[in-house]
Amino acid sequence: MTSHRALLLILLSTTAVAGAGCAKPVEPKSTTLHVIEHAETDTLQHVGKPDEKDSLGDILAFYNPLYDESNANKVGTSSGACFRTAIGSAYECIWTATVPGGQLTAEGPFYDGKDSTLAITGGTGDYDQARGQMALHSRNAQGTEYDFIYSIKR
Repeated sequence: MTSHRALLLILLSTTAVAGAGCAKPVEPKSTTLHVIEHAETDTLQHVGKPDEKDSLGDILAFYNPLYDESNANKVGTSSGACFRTAIGSAYECIWTATVPGGQLTAEGPFYDGKDSTLAITGGTGDYDQARGQMALHSRNAQGTEYDFIYSIKR
């Protein structure tokens, strides 16, 4: 009788382990947030030699308004800093977008005159545990407005 109990326990344990491995993984929820930044406060701090116009390590800091996708209503702010990493072509940036429902953080390259893709590194409130990427696109040659298109997975 004891060997039957042991066999029954082994069978039950095996069934439980096999059943646990068959569960489907939960797909992350995806959402898109499109806001438009008005680059009104961008300030460049030059750290190189006085005769150099563009230097490795230059700092671009900002606190700018964000507008809805129609570019009509202010919905938040973006604040952050970028460091020149490739003279004449790229900065490395980190910033926070404060929008209704919480905040989203993004970091990655900002290319001069080209579209960029940055990583979403987290968030708060409705965006808690957010991941994904943010597409950055200049809306004009002057660099005064940018599309921020967040593809968010939670």
